[in-house]
Amino acid sequence: MEETRLMLAAAALNQTPMDWAGNLQNIQTAITEAKQNNIHILLLPELCITGYGCEDMFLSPWLSEMAFNQLLQVKEWCDGITVAVGLPIFLNKSVYNTACVIKNKEIVGFTAKQFLANDGVHYEPRWFTPWPAHEVQEFEMLGQKYKIGDIIYEEQGVKYAFEICEDAWRPNRPAERHMPKGVQLILNPSASHFALSKTDVRYRLVVDASKKYQCAYMYANLLGNEAGKMIYDGEVLIAQNGKLIRRNELLCFKDVDMECAEVCFSEKPEIAEVIEYLPPIDENKEVIAALSLALFDYMRKSRSRGFVLSLSGGADSSLCAVAVAEMVRRGIESLGQEAFVEKALLFSAEDKASFAQLAPEEVRKAIVGKLLTCAYQGTINSSDDTYTSAKELADSIGATFYNWTIDEEVEGYTSKIEHALGRQLTWAQDDVTLQNIQARVRAPAIWMLANIKYALLMATSNRSEASVGYATMDGDTAGSISPIAGIDKAFIRQFLIWAQQELGYIGLQYVNNLQPSAELRPQEEAQTDEKDLMPYEVLNMIERLAFHDRYSPEEVYDILLEQKVATPELLKGWITKFYSLWSRNQWKRERYAPAFHLDDYNVDPRSWLRFPILSGGFRAELQRVQDK
Repeated sequence: MEETRLMLAAAALNQTPMDWAGNLQNIQTAITEAKQNNIHILLLPELCITGYGCEDMFLSPWLSEMAFNQLLQVKEWCDGITVAVGLPIFLNKSVYNTACVIKNKEIVGFTAKQFLANDGVHYEPRWFTPWPAHEVQEFEMLGQKYKIGDIIYEEQGVKYAFEICEDAWRPNRPAERHMPKGVQLILNPSASHFALSKTDVRYRLVVDASKKYQCAYMYANLLGNEAGKMIYDGEVLIAQNGKLIRRNELLCFKDVDMECAEVCFSEKPEIAEVIEYLPPIDENKEVIAALSLALFDYMRKSRSRGFVLSLSGGADSSLCAVAVAEMVRRGIESLGQEAFVEKALLFSAEDKASFAQLAPEEVRKAIVGKLLTCAYQGTINSSDDTYTSAKELADSIGATFYNWTIDEEVEGYTSKIEHALGRQLTWAQDDVTLQNIQARVRAPAIWMLANIKYALLMATSNRSEASVGYATMDGDTAGSISPIAGIDKAFIRQFLIWAQQELGYIGLQYVNNLQPSAELRPQEEAQTDEKDLMPYEVLNMIERLAFHDRYSPEEVYDILLEQKVATPELLKGWITKFYSLWSRNQWKRERYAPAFHLDDYNVDPRSWLRFPILSGGFRAELQRVQDK
């Protein structure tokens, strides 16, 4: 064949479900930028007209009709360019997840997704119908006829076709059929959620496919916190014949992030500017990048005016505070100070004028002060160490900080119940009750601050605590968003040391010298979380084996015993405690504030892991463990 050179581009978009104006604006921005770069084919992410996270709204025919009307607007912007844009199509009482190809203001056809994601956080078969291989149909919409199905397209003699997200992850993927038909370019519009180290898997998927099928492969993912829980890293990849040509910086704060490349299609393609070196993934960097972007998008898309945090001086609330500080630092780094402030939609003209008088470091602290309000709510059982930890961290990042005690409120509730029962409450008889009332009494005042400031209250529960219900409902679980509920405690502890050393958060030195403690019992008892539960590393091992790897309690015991994690008796006790607390506390997990999906699994019943509220509690299974 003769040599053909195509200018290709793929753009990550930060979309929002059913934000028609905002989504169209981002699409138009991408098309305008592509035309300025003389692009022949522009690839946009999966379902980018509607947003991927519309959930059961996809079942409403009006949503697809609305999306099609938006598509007709997009079409008019596509003069002199080919654009692939995602939207649902409602056809014969079924909904199809499609990529529409527009060439020079004409709709060429719709490729429909053939494999639907139905594991982990995905429930696509609830909304969409898979399209059969090889089949192409015709449908009519608003008086026009269009092709839909398994279509091969052409651009200047180069044949191209699609794999839509999940299509590429299956053994009998569409690419297997495309190659014998002479396809030289595969486009993959995706909505592939963030998880630790997933970018490496995605990279291999794209580069290996380009090598196996001797083609060019272009991939575009969604970007940001689209709908509340899932985060998208905005990955853009362009590869050819096993070589990576373009890869972008992930998790940026932009609305549109585009990569362009000239690709040669011939018998012996030349590949210019190949990227050979890929740095190893640092999961600490990944987590804070995802967490800070997720918070920023959640804040602005919910039209909230910052965050409020009950800063205890412990690890969990300290991570929440650092995440907001990093949100500001990374946001300014990604967008520039002026654009970040503008996009946050929170700052007055006076604020902006005052920022102009400050050095960059002081500006960041001033912005954090506007966005994050913290309060240390001590009791007679709180220590000077945790107060110092909270105060020094807040001061070091610039957060607004308040300090008050709640002993009077605790005493008020306690005396009411003592009067009603006609007896005193004691630690010997009422341990959990006396712990819980302290945590619960902290909620009303911190909620008041959040209401006054029109801000999001951050709940501070982590995944390890959620697994075993080590939390007070309507106390430390109170909040509008639970940002770290997808991260385990062992990871959090090592992350805070890393953040102190590598990111320069010197205010973390205090919390990094403390043993995690709820500080709800009298100080002479030296309460620690691990004394109440078990070592966090062991808790995480049990949790992962039980729910990610799906082993039975007996198998979990055998695996940990073989690994010599502890003596048989200790292991039996820990495993029994874990499963008993897990099954007893599902109702708590059902009531947690929305959490971000950050790891390759989580315990959120509304996303990754469903479990009955009422169950047999693993009694028979745990008896088998005890009998070993």
